[in-house]
Amino acid sequence: MAKWLSKNKKLILMIAFTAFALLVWRFGTKITIPLFDVDKGEINGNLFGFLDIFTGNALSQFSILALGISPYITSSIVVQLLQMDIIPAFKEWAEEGEAGRAKLNQWTRYIALLLAFVQSVTIIVGLANSPTGSMYFDVTDLNAFSYLYMALVMTAGTAFVMWLADQITMHGIGNGGSMLIVAGIVSAFPSMFTELWSTFIAIEERTAWDIIQFIIVAIMFVLIIVAVVWFEGIQRKIPVQYANRPGYAKLSGRQDSSIPIKLNSASVIPVIFASTILSIPLTILNFVRNGATVSGTDWWTIIFSTNQPIGFVIYILLIFVFSFFYSFLQIDPDKMAENLKKQNAYIPTCKPGEETADFISRVLFKVTLLGATYLAILAALPIIFTWAFGLPASVSIGGTSIMIVVGVAIETAKQIKQESESQEYHGFL
Repeated sequence: MAKWLSKNKKLILMIAFTAFALLVWRFGTKITIPLFDVDKGEINGNLFGFLDIFTGNALSQFSILALGISPYITSSIVVQLLQMDIIPAFKEWAEEGEAGRAKLNQWTRYIALLLAFVQSVTIIVGLANSPTGSMYFDVTDLNAFSYLYMALVMTAGTAFVMWLADQITMHGIGNGGSMLIVAGIVSAFPSMFTELWSTFIAIEERTAWDIIQFIIVAIMFVLIIVAVVWFEGIQRKIPVQYANRPGYAKLSGRQDSSIPIKLNSASVIPVIFASTILSIPLTILNFVRNGATVSGTDWWTIIFSTNQPIGFVIYILLIFVFSFFYSFLQIDPDKMAENLKKQNAYIPTCKPGEETADFISRVLFKVTLLGATYLAILAALPIIFTWAFGLPASVSIGGTSIMIVVGVAIETAKQIKQESESQEYHGFL
């Protein structure tokens, strides 16, 4: 054991640094912003939807780190979209290599801070002007300076979280932003299982059916994790052959390779887009709700709430739309075909150029269709389980949160393995 520790000292220090950074972040989520009265209790987390889950319930606690890393993620997506000939300078920087990426990263941070400030003002003003929201603040007469002060504190919290994520990426294990998101999701697991236990087991008139439901939900939770691990590893490999130069053909022969296309190449981005589009109207509605209803439920809720049949269907359709949009944004068939032609490579049975691009487009479409179906089912599972078993809102069985945790865990495990092997090779040399 001592020998292993001495050989992997760097790896241990990296893991320890990551754990310390996550601990600092967790402490930060417990510090509320100025002028907010923490003694009045937490705000209902359902008011903010999935954003509260990603921040480890920091948003419902109105913490100084309430927005977490989410503005940076949104900004990254915006910058990627702006590179599509929308802003020529962004497209040029994307093609300039390391120097261009540094400029894009800098602009991503600027936009993230701007988004954080706008989100902070919107949340604070919305809560303060809601029917019961003003009770959470220490002062009875909030003015423009009060709003600005609290919004700047929350924006500074986002800046600190971005800096902390960079430190984890540089000195710790895994991607810093992903690690913080996973930490927020995992931190909600204990309370989720406690709530699940209280719903089915810790009740006075417990029946055999309650115990059976608890067992079914627990087993399904494990099976979903196993299924996500399997689906995340599925790839469609397009075979590629390289035509070698005549002078080297006898020495190296024909070189074969492949282009891997993941089943879910868009990752969790389509769900974030779909959830954001549906949650914005509901968030505004919850802040300014005046009690007007239609047959017990207002039409805005019927349309935009995923717990309603119409909202659920719209949610699934948006996931499919954004899955195709983002997959073809990440993998450009025309650009890929052009790069293969420049490298003197080709796909068997396809002519270089337009025919190759068409073939890649067809394959990507079929793979994305399967991936979007998988993603839609995964996103729908928490809603279906809530309907079927009457689970409380705090209990989420399945969903994209599991996919995020599994994906980050797999990548982190690979990095730990690579780091450990590099230490062994270094010792051998």
